[in-house]
Amino acid sequence: MEELNWNGIMIRPICPQDNAAIARIIRSSLAEFGANHPGTVYYDDTTDRLYELFRQHGSFYFIAEKAGEILGGAGIFPSPGLPEGTCELVKMYLIPATRGMGLGGQMIALCLDRAKEAGYGQVYIESMPELRKAVSVYEKFGFRHLEGPMGQTGHFGCAIWMLKMLD
Repeated sequence: MEELNWNGIMIRPICPQDNAAIARIIRSSLAEFGANHPGTVYYDDTTDRLYELFRQHGSFYFIAEKAGEILGGAGIFPSPGLPEGTCELVKMYLIPATRGMGLGGQMIALCLDRAKEAGYGQVYIESMPELRKAVSVYEKFGFRHLEGPMGQTGHFGCAIWMLKMLD
């Protein structure tokens, strides 16, 4: 994928040198909302090596950057145990200064577009009640609540499960 420019923010595929910065953003975001508990990506060792994780076939991870500062990221991953044709929207986190300006929606839209281009028919999300604002954004994108989890993500700390069919 080529780089995208959205309102002066570059959105590009993750690079190896992004690992430490995006891990800090993910963990500080979870801590900010009191969602830094076991069973979440806060304690997931892959959070420290996202570039390597997203080398897996069928996965994508995008970094938002402005003037050399990483603002956040989001990705699509074929999580274990999901039904055929299903991927997961994962590790969608932004620094506080960027929230409310539409960047999150831009990142989600990009991930959904890439998932569809890759042949996925539906996208799954796991989240937490502490991340209410994010959940409301997912709802606006057409994600519907599920009764329970899908697949084997290992994130037993998540209590909200959602699914979107790709048109």
